Amino acid sequence: MNYVCTLLAVKDIEKSKKFYHDILDQYVVCDLGANVTLTGGFALQTADSWGTFIQKSQTQITYGNNDAELYFEEDDMHRLIEKLAGFDIEYVHPLKEHAWGQHVVRFYDPDKHIIEVGENMVMVVRKFMEDGLSAEETAIRMDVPVDYVKSCIE
Repeated sequence: MNYVCTLLAVKDIEKSKKFYHDILDQYVVCDLGANVTLTGGFALQTADSWGTFIQKSQTQITYGNNDAELYFEEDDMHRLIEKLAGFDIEYVHPLKEHAWGQHVVRFYDPDKHIIEVGENMVMVVRKFMEDGLSAEETAIRMDVPVDYVKSCIE
């Protein structure tokens, strides 16, 4: 058995393709009309066709359940926040720092699927190391194994 991808049901596939391209730099790998695969390894499916697969009408497909997210990482969070300012984004929360030092922002796509963009964890490790923490101190600060920290700086 092989896991292939996550599929999101969307109301307007063109609007969703534009959102994922313009905001998250995702490109279409395969466009079959009602089903589109993007470079991040996930797919978009029109709600109409998705509904036929699961034997539900489009009105029976619910959005905005806040029970899952697509997770992306970004090296330059400041650039991302500036970019997001140019779009009409509904935020789950603005940029914040988690206890382990990673900056993250969460927002909704056009169909209320949650998108998280987190600072690349290698960048978080490097930030602490550049601030003068040792690998061991960084591991304690981030609550991760020292081997993980060392793998990020090799």
